[in-house]
Amino acid sequence: MIWSKEETLSRQEIEAIQLERLQETVNRVYEKVPMYRQKMIDKGIKPSDIKSLKDLAKLPFVTKQDMRDSYPFGLFAVPKEQLVRIHASSGTTGKPTVVGYTANDLKVWTECVSRIACMGGAMPSDVAQICFGYGMFTGALGLHYGLENIGATIVPSSTGNSEKQIMYMKDFGTTLLVATPSYALRLAEVAREIGVNPKKDLNVKIGLVGSELLTDAMREEMHKAWGEDMLVTSNYGMSELMGPGVSGECEYLDGMHINEDFFIPEIINPETGEVLPIGEKGELVITCIKKEGIPLIRYRTKDITRLIYEPCKCGRTFCRMENLSGRSDDMLKIRGVNVFPSQIEEVILSFNELGPHYEIIVTREGYVDKLEIRVELTHTTDSFAVLEKITNAVRAKLKTMLGLDAKVKLESPNTLQRFEGKAKRIKDLRG
Repeated sequence: MIWSKEETLSRQEIEAIQLERLQETVNRVYEKVPMYRQKMIDKGIKPSDIKSLKDLAKLPFVTKQDMRDSYPFGLFAVPKEQLVRIHASSGTTGKPTVVGYTANDLKVWTECVSRIACMGGAMPSDVAQICFGYGMFTGALGLHYGLENIGATIVPSSTGNSEKQIMYMKDFGTTLLVATPSYALRLAEVAREIGVNPKKDLNVKIGLVGSELLTDAMREEMHKAWGEDMLVTSNYGMSELMGPGVSGECEYLDGMHINEDFFIPEIINPETGEVLPIGEKGELVITCIKKEGIPLIRYRTKDITRLIYEPCKCGRTFCRMENLSGRSDDMLKIRGVNVFPSQIEEVILSFNELGPHYEIIVTREGYVDKLEIRVELTHTTDSFAVLEKITNAVRAKLKTMLGLDAKVKLESPNTLQRFEGKAKRIKDLRG
């Protein structure tokens, strides 16, 4: 189901909307937000210089650090009296990033999430259980209002108390699950522990997963846990941009459609800031062109992807972003080699003997970096020969994938930490 006619506009119509909204946004932030005005003055740019979409590249970038430096309201383009909602990040690595919404911003947010929910197969008849944490995090309320808007019944169960989550799924007839991939797998694990078969005893047919990278290998783990017929789609967003609703996969699973009438995407070289040609992989930069509370121009997301402009079989004409390769700030540099956690996950999940729960530990001995992977077995075995064979096979495949050697430590089932929110799999202990 395609939610709105804007999703099928021609490229010419999309770009006309983008240019009009970009010019209006640039004028507004120049007038209303001192930081933007100073950044543009420093670059010798005036709003009148933005005559085409190509001129977007003339404008300065905005980063998460800019948001922290402007804490709490320095980047807002409206007075607080016009805000109807405020969200913020956890602030675990510094000051939180604060975002605010006008009444119209909430309407736009609801529209964007309604679209990506429909892309992912949601229907008015669905019972949608939202297992994101409610609160300052934007994920739960974003999906809540978008799914409610299309007519779905909402079960706002939040995170935690996994046995009760399974009870709700069974008793309420949940058909659609909103969760991180890691928590969705944890719920299936708990269900089996209490004698409930997720494939036969529950009716969950759709997984709208987000907040974590969804690799093809992890999608396959979801199918193993919940059933091959489950439609598992990834959707993308971040609180700085709006929350969920920036983009989402359709049933053809060929990249996430970006709501281009509200967001302009670019791909840049993360080291030089140069805009890369269409089809090349780099850092995603997003410009919000319809936000009133806190418009963001050329926001550096740190996420690595590429853009796809070829038509999609679903009929939508918005460009797509390839599922993320990782984040530039999650990338580990080990002995001169760039390593993304997604590469390690791909290797782990290619072994039937290994489960989806793992931990990456990086240490340094003297001047040499050491990489250790702790990963759970699916079944306990006391056979040293079997354990050694699995360990050696994993090490060999990791070396082929990464170009460096890693220590592999096999753990018993249900040993490693489980996560109800975004999984934290990396321990970089190099100091």
